[in-house]
Amino acid sequence: MSMDERAGPRTNLSELLLACTCPACAHHVAVPFYHGGHQPLTTLAWPRSSAAAAAMRRLPLDFVRCVDCGHVFNRAFDYTAVPYSDKPNLMFNRGRTWGTHLHRVATLMLAPLPAAPTIVEVGCGDAHLLRSLAELRPQGRYVGFDPHAVPDTRHHDAGIEVHAALFDPAVHMAEFRPDLIVSRHVLEHLTNPLGFLQSLAFAASWEGVETRLFIEVPCIDRALALGRTVDFFYEHNSHFTSQSFGRLLARCASQVELVERGYNDEVVYGLARFAPLLRQTQTAHEALAFARQAATASARVRDELTQLARSGQRIAIWGGTGKAAAFINQYALDAARFPLVVDSDADKAGTYVPGTGQEIRHRDYLLNHPVDVVLVATQWRVHDIALEMQRHGIQPRQILIEHQGRLIDFANGHHPYRPETPSPTPTRGQQAGPAPHLPTWSVESGNALA
Repeated sequence: MSMDERAGPRTNLSELLLACTCPACAHHVAVPFYHGGHQPLTTLAWPRSSAAAAAMRRLPLDFVRCVDCGHVFNRAFDYTAVPYSDKPNLMFNRGRTWGTHLHRVATLMLAPLPAAPTIVEVGCGDAHLLRSLAELRPQGRYVGFDPHAVPDTRHHDAGIEVHAALFDPAVHMAEFRPDLIVSRHVLEHLTNPLGFLQSLAFAASWEGVETRLFIEVPCIDRALALGRTVDFFYEHNSHFTSQSFGRLLARCASQVELVERGYNDEVVYGLARFAPLLRQTQTAHEALAFARQAATASARVRDELTQLARSGQRIAIWGGTGKAAAFINQYALDAARFPLVVDSDADKAGTYVPGTGQEIRHRDYLLNHPVDVVLVATQWRVHDIALEMQRHGIQPRQILIEHQGRLIDFANGHHPYRPETPSPTPTRGQQAGPAPHLPTWSVESGNALA
């Protein structure tokens, strides 16, 4: 039997193709998987009476599956509908088989770590796992984070710290510099588990921390094989297959060291290494430098525009929509100081600049209303605009553009928007034409307002 025969009648592609971003791999195409109707919360509601239970709000189960990594997720999930801030999400850790599983994963976690490791668990609950790790490696430091941390008060273990708070990578990565970060049965509740892990990876890169990550989540491989549907309830937004779990780790880790299933294949866990990524920190430094430069440049250009407005010269801004309108708004070129805006496109004439309200006039308005200065708001078009003015007999005294936080004279200033003067190399049988002539209107060179 073919795959198409097993799937039943052929489905129309318009019904099949769903545009929604996968929480595990960020692929943007999914297909319908399981529609479970509307059901109440099953793990975090804790109704105190029969009436309260019957009156519980019912929430949509609209599970789809990523066509790339196979991840299953509820596209109708709303994190705010789940009362994580009010009730803890506790795990039962005392089953015998489950205890054997915990001992195995604890041994796996500790194997690559130093003799006295620092281990941070995100979502530690009652700190059961941290105590298990401390028993195996007493000289380590074990730190748990959970807004609803409820450590077992029967134990007062040295080396174990529990914080009733969320783990903040931007703060706690540098503070604790962990050898290992553990997160068990947390990611399935998150709207964006990939984003969470990538934030951990970037924080490690930024702080220069070499750390490992151990993740464990429920695995639906058996549910898929057996056709089991009770796994799919509202609190679990994400449902990992072995494949989607491996893809998740690969998207954020420097090296995936281990991916295995456990507990009779009902969970999948993995160990990955986060090494500082120079590319990410370089990109971040470049972004910060650009932001600082942009802030400085904006203040300087605003000052120069103020001087220009006070100079008594007749000024026209060329360009009134799109990026030109962004320029006008960014530098607060208000209609009182800069009333004249023109554009090459006749269809825009009679409309108004978004945000500042100047009426946009056609280019030819300048023929009967000449100006001293044309301020071209879109620098990359300045050469074409200068040639356009020349063709139509528009002759301002000066053309200005913004470049690197200054107002620059187009004809004589230093900037990258002047094209190469030689014509392109002619093809066989063609003659090279003359280089285009550039207008040279200006009474000064260098910075227009220097």
